[in-house]
Amino acid sequence: MPDEIDHIIIAALMEDSRRSLKALARISGLSSPSVAERLRRLEERGVLTAYTLTVDPSSFGYTLQAIVRVRPLPGRMHAIERLIQATPEFTECDKVTGEDCFIARLSVRTMAHLDAILDTLADQAETNTSIVKATPVKRRLPPLKPTHA
Repeated sequence: MPDEIDHIIIAALMEDSRRSLKALARISGLSSPSVAERLRRLEERGVLTAYTLTVDPSSFGYTLQAIVRVRPLPGRMHAIERLIQATPEFTECDKVTGEDCFIARLSVRTMAHLDAILDTLADQAETNTSIVKATPVKRRLPPLKPTHA
């Protein structure tokens, strides 16, 4: 379980994953080698899994995003999962409980592009699509420390 200093380092990296060891050392009150060792241990334990880059899809012409609920036809679950994985415009996908089996985020250039992708699923699944108007809460981590007992 990460300790208080780990939380400080992780919170600093969440704000800016490009912070230098020197900056992290200053924020945490440790030396740069101590911060490097903590980061190495957090990576080894699977607490830190990646240092990421965020890119705006619209910069590459993907002006529309959609949330697609997918309900595979009987016996088509694995085929649909492979199809979603193989379609790069699907940028996220969760396998869920309930009537739908998958909830996916799709980035497309136009409505025609959206239709073309959904057409590839049509003979194997039912879909329900919502166009994203805004994202008031971007993907984020839950609080590192519990806020409620």
